[in-house]
Amino acid sequence: MRISSFDGRDFALSVRILLPVLLLLVTAGFSPSGFAHGVTEGDALFIEQTSGVQLLPFIYLGAKHMVTGYDHLLFLLGVIFFLYRMREVGIYVTLFAVGHSVTLLFGVLSEIHVNPYIVDAIIGFSVVYKALDNLGAFKRWLGFQPNTKAAVLIFGFFHGFGLATKLQDFTLSEDGLVANILAFNLGVEMGQLLALGGILIIMNFWRRSRAFSYQAFTANVVLMAAGFLLIGYQMTGYLITA
Repeated sequence: MRISSFDGRDFALSVRILLPVLLLLVTAGFSPSGFAHGVTEGDALFIEQTSGVQLLPFIYLGAKHMVTGYDHLLFLLGVIFFLYRMREVGIYVTLFAVGHSVTLLFGVLSEIHVNPYIVDAIIGFSVVYKALDNLGAFKRWLGFQPNTKAAVLIFGFFHGFGLATKLQDFTLSEDGLVANILAFNLGVEMGQLLALGGILIIMNFWRRSRAFSYQAFTANVVLMAAGFLLIGYQMTGYLITA
């Protein structure tokens, strides 16, 4: 299910909603550390001083990283926004998990470095894309609906690289590296399921409201605004550090 149409009047309305939301977010006093989606000082110290297999701590760190990873959670919120059947939720979440697991493991173990600001900007774009998809914009503008499953898998790859770039910031011991990264990835999946469980509970209560069909448009415009804000922040960081 998607919002059936997205015409010029809808776009004008979305802009009127989007600009105040962006202004509110920008003036709310967000600090760079709040947007960094990084690792706390204590966790960073532990990662760099760790040697040998440390499965439980890395599972915890992976779960913590996903639960506090607002960019990933915003995208997943967009993915499940109009999914009512658990089978459909399971398919999309699995595709996302496969995508980010592959690039998380590959990115860390291959030591292929990608600029984290660019990757995180693409993650922000994934939020915008999914919000527009929920609004029915692509079908209206392009005349056809892009494959949503393929899009979730592809963006999952980028989200995985986003996680990998965070771990690449640290000097990781070779002793137990593979096991620890696998444990971290397992923690990411556990954190994802925990976060999605909470989101689904809230969504199910919201969907029972008579106002949901009217509020869905505004909610996805706000989601799109958050995605644009993420893109702007990351591109600003890229230009500053370039």
